[in-house]
Amino acid sequence: MVFLVSDEVKPKSGGPRMVVTGYASGMVECRWYDGFGVKREAFREDELMPGDRRIQDES
Repeated sequence: MVFLVSDEVKPKSGGPRMVVTGYASGMVECRWYDGFGVKREAFREDELMPGDRRIQDES
């Protein structure tokens, strides 16, 4: 599945809802707030599933 920057995603193995912030070296870069600060990590696309929100094409 291809995710767009600003899509909300979640790890398939469980974890926080995150926002896609970019792509680098074939990995999906994500950020989220854990209650104390902003965290970031890169995941393979197959480790993620769509979250509750997704940008809709307005065309």
